[in-house]
Amino acid sequence: MDHKKTYFSRTYPHDEGELIIEGPISSEQLAAFDFHEGLKAFRPPKQQQEALVKIASFPEGRINIARIGNLIVGYVTYLYPDPLERWYEAELPNLIELGAIEVAASYRGAQIGKSLLKFSMLDDAMEDYIIITTEYYWHWDLKGTGLTVWDYRKVMEKMMRAGGMEFFSTDDPEVCSHPANCLMARIGLRVDQASIEQFYRVRFKNRVNY
Repeated sequence: MDHKKTYFSRTYPHDEGELIIEGPISSEQLAAFDFHEGLKAFRPPKQQQEALVKIASFPEGRINIARIGNLIVGYVTYLYPDPLERWYEAELPNLIELGAIEVAASYRGAQIGKSLLKFSMLDDAMEDYIIITTEYYWHWDLKGTGLTVWDYRKVMEKMMRAGGMEFFSTDDPEVCSHPANCLMARIGLRVDQASIEQFYRVRFKNRVNY
């Protein structure tokens, strides 16, 4: 599949200087930036930066960032699903996953996450993809935000909808293991009907047809 990428950049005023939201950026650019120490939701900051550099080198990998000067304060990643997930089994070259989105705690409340998702969709190539995200409450920063599971989910839902993501039902065991978990997706305007039907089948692997 053609993994063309269309670069975008938006600049906003911020107390600490101009906030730049841009991407997709290259692995070389990512490696040259500093990484905020508060970006630690998934692994220690240095290790997470190394993981993002690797993702950016994948043909389908997309990393969009929010930065002030040379300091990355937020990011969102898009890549093919993990081979251990059922979504990989769909064997759809036009299905990618929103793998992670994170904003350093001291920069939350400025709608950086929403902006990252909104402007990600300025990349015209996104209209060729089914973009999914699986949201699990155990990945959410409940302790750091002080929010309940359901309040956090409302915040997450509002943010994801800014990127055109909608809820989709599934019988995936992990998604179904807690009522706050969910599958959300955005189906691009140029996705063919056969791919949409295959996406339905992989969402309901355990459904029995009589």
